[in-house]
Amino acid sequence: MEKHRRNKHDTRPLPQAVLSCFCLLFILLSAFYLSPSSVAARGDALVSTETREGRLAVFDDVWETIRDRYYDASFNGLDWEDARERFRPQAAEAKDGAEFYAVLRRMVGTLRDAHTRVYAPEEKFDWQHPRVITTGISVREVEGQPVVVSLERGSQAERAGLRVGDIITSVDDKPALTLFMKRLENVTGASTVQSARARVMATLLAGDAASTVKVTWRASDAVERAGVLRREWRDRTAKLVLEKRGDFFIVRFDAFTQKVALDLMRALKSSLRKARGIVIDLRNNGGGDSEAMTDVASAFLSPRTSLGRFTDRTGRTSVEPQTRTSMLMAAESIVRFDGPLVILASERTASAAEIFVASIKEARRALLIGTGTCGCVLAIRRRHLLPDGGELDVSEMDYRTSSGVRLEGVGVAPDEIITLSLSDIRAGQDRAIERALERLRLQSSKN
Repeated sequence: MEKHRRNKHDTRPLPQAVLSCFCLLFILLSAFYLSPSSVAARGDALVSTETREGRLAVFDDVWETIRDRYYDASFNGLDWEDARERFRPQAAEAKDGAEFYAVLRRMVGTLRDAHTRVYAPEEKFDWQHPRVITTGISVREVEGQPVVVSLERGSQAERAGLRVGDIITSVDDKPALTLFMKRLENVTGASTVQSARARVMATLLAGDAASTVKVTWRASDAVERAGVLRREWRDRTAKLVLEKRGDFFIVRFDAFTQKVALDLMRALKSSLRKARGIVIDLRNNGGGDSEAMTDVASAFLSPRTSLGRFTDRTGRTSVEPQTRTSMLMAAESIVRFDGPLVILASERTASAAEIFVASIKEARRALLIGTGTCGCVLAIRRRHLLPDGGELDVSEMDYRTSSGVRLEGVGVAPDEIITLSLSDIRAGQDRAIERALERLRLQSSKN
């Protein structure tokens, strides 16, 4: 199969040139659906997790695959044999598929690795064209409170009176902060504390599609209101968004995809061509395709600049990406932008986005403003199909920057810290953007 037509769910080993390093940590918190037809099409007989034998067959396959392929032979200090002894009896006695996969996730979660994860047969992770279940609002932790930071126009939440800056006080009549802390105690599979907190807060209102949730909130007038919101499916496809501010541009995209990279190159030939400076807002970018990230990095760094290296469990370098002059999967040349550059990042900036940020920062190409990144930076070579049609992602490679800095569990620290504040959100003010534009004006005036 040609490289540019390769299916993301193909289980054959990826060539080094198209290694995937993705996280999209907050997208995968919702449910995704597919049919296990890809397994059936190969002629494989699916086992059933309705039987004890079937559950144990799937469990053993998960455990053995991680044992054989995990990037760290010490399993992050975890006794993997002990994990098998602890969780295998629970898997055997699970009452149904949902409970069985919950056991698998608890076991996999003990690795404290955001990239290694398991999916039931009815779940799908199409990271380029995800479908998510949402109430129409996004919630983040701001000054220790669950705060509405974005709201879909025309949504039921907007009609109910919710507004950006409102504080969620209860969910289904349970205090929101109590619910948050309880879920935080049980969270698994998070690489860092900041990613765990962001993950739990982002899913505070999570639930099944077509179900409802009672939400109570407090607005800026200190009056408490309540409403019932319905959870519905929404498409979430990454796209490039440009915002002009005088002679400067703000560029936003929430994932590194081939389309985003191509759209950026075309924008650099047109609307961005005469920009005096660019702000790249990656505060909600959860990662994406490493080759698309390399194309984007190539627009801001000199050709053949090292973007770090991926190593396997033996410590051998498997992949060492470098910037280039032509896009890998499109018939387009790389368009270079040499003007002033500022990058915005947050704890939601993850995986390939962190590699991009770290590479730009180490090259001293841009100022980094915001908060520390997720610290979720590992790589997956291929997706593993389970005997029941489920799927398993295993982190097979670690990552270090070109100067040898390991980002997993640490992240990238900003040059200038600017955090969200409740007063700014309610006033519709974005201090990080304002500071970035201020720095660009200062820098461009010196050139």
